[in-house]
This record gives sequence, C-alpha cells and structure tokens, in this order.
Amino acid sequence: MSFVREFIAHLFPQMVRRNDLRLTYTFCLGGLAFTAFLLLLASGLLLLFYYQPTAEGAFASILYLEEHVAGGRYLRSLHRLSSHALLILLFLHTLRVIWTGAYRPPRQLNWLIGFALLCLAVFSGYTGYLLPMDQLALWATQTGMELLHTLPGGGILHAFLVPDGIGGTLSLLRFYALHIVVLPAAMLVLISLHFYRVRKDKGVLPYL
Repeated sequence: MSFVREFIAHLFPQMVRRNDLRLTYTFCLGGLAFTAFLLLLASGLLLLFYYQPTAEGAFASILYLEEHVAGGRYLRSLHRLSSHALLILLFLHTLRVIWTGAYRPPRQLNWLIGFALLCLAVFSGYTGYLLPMDQLALWATQTGMELLHTLPGGGILHAFLVPDGIGGTLSLLRFYALHIVVLPAAMLVLISLHFYRVRKDKGVLPYL
C-alpha cells in the first residue's frame, strides 16, 4: 500500500517548489514520453478491432482499415507517429539525465529502470514493424533478424522469434503477442516503478 500512496503522491504532491515549475528544469520530457505511451495504448486498442494477426489477412486488414473505416488512416498514422514520438522523447530524456548527472547515486537504480524502458520501447517498435506484413515490413524485419546472429545467444533468440521464418504464422503471432501484451505490460510495470523511485529519491536532479 505504501507503493500506491507514494505513486499517487508523486502525481499529486502537496507542495511544488517554484524552481520545479520551470520548463527548463526537465523540459517535461518524461511526462511527454508517458503521454505518447498512453496515446499508443489508446490507438493500439482501437486498432485491435480491425487487425487480423494472420499471414494471409494482416495486410488486407490494414488496407480495409485505411480505405473503408472512417478515420482509419488517421488512427493508424496516430499510432505510428506516437511510437516515433515516444522513442525520440525517451532518447532526449536519456540525454537530459546524462547531461545533468541525474544518474548518480542515489538514483542509479532509477537510471537502470529508465534504460530498460528505453530498450523495451525500441524492441516494441521493432515487433510492431512486422505486423502490417507489407514488403517494407518483411525486409526490415529480415534485416533485424540477421543482425541477431552477431550477438551472443542470438541464434536461440532468432529461433524463438521466427520459428517458421519471417512472416510465417507462428512468427507473426509471436511478434503480435509481444507487441500488444508482453511488452506494454512490462513497460507499465517499469513506468510505475520509475515514477515511484523519482519520489523515493526525493527529487530529479542530484544537486537538489
């Protein structure tokens, strides 16, 4: 229960210092990234009503969404642009943390949590890239999968992600499950923990 109370206290603090209200304090990069994440969840939930996670129906469902559903093209563009915004904001947020030294003790744990969030966001964007099942998605995913072989244990990960080849039924289902369930759930947990640690560590920058 203390975790819940401190999480709420972070969102609705009893007192806010004057300097904390300056835009240049954090440039609101963390909050903007969280907003982009919420947009991704909302738009992705709506896309679920039309997308078919099958090798034969995936691309056709995207065409149907864009050509026959009111606002469908806008919805898909919103989801794609929100993913781009999330990655850009997380990258800038990471640079801000490095520049201000906010990764130093006692905030090193929160730095690791934030870095894990960045990695999960990149991987989530990669898993979503295959879902339209067009030529660009197939070849881009193929390139990424080939790069796995250069990493230690990459062959095992490759076999798990694409057991029947790029665009195969099992491969698409695994990318789909990772993209809509596993990775968003993991990111929500880490985001909550990240906010909690900000409050627990008493501030954002090390010289406060």
